[in-house]
Amino acid sequence: MIASNVRAGVLLLATVTTGLMAGLFAAFAYAVMPGLARVDDRAFVAAMRSINQAILNGWFALCFGGALFATLAAVLLHLPAARRGPLPWLIAALLLYVLVLAVTAAVNVPLNDRLEAGAARLADPAELRAAFESAWVRWNVVRAVLNTAAFGCLGGALLVARSLPG
Repeated sequence: MIASNVRAGVLLLATVTTGLMAGLFAAFAYAVMPGLARVDDRAFVAAMRSINQAILNGWFALCFGGALFATLAAVLLHLPAARRGPLPWLIAALLLYVLVLAVTAAVNVPLNDRLEAGAARLADPAELRAAFESAWVRWNVVRAVLNTAAFGCLGGALLVARSLPG
């Protein structure tokens, strides 16, 4: 019974943290970035710099890293033969979330860093925005879709796990 509760708790934690990250990326895709698209270049650069600085906090780290580690732990906890029902869903969720991390590391963070460096040397806000906005928005949508798919897979895993005997 204790092992079953641990498996369920870890799967729930993976689902919640992945869902929170999917919601964050989706909110940027359908609200934050369209809202910032309406402001002038200087305000856009200032807002993105402020967001990029503010997001580096413990709550973000807990969800961003927690989604990876909790999903990996859920995979490992469901490896025993009697627990493999949700395994395909869990592996799919893990792979999708790893892709989210790869896009973040390869595209969005370097764009954030270039925006920060350009603003620090007082580069033209219009040039900074032009080099940043469309690529960042496009790849954030990719992250939102991948992360939402991972969240859906974890929902599938919850449904399958629920049907397993004790």
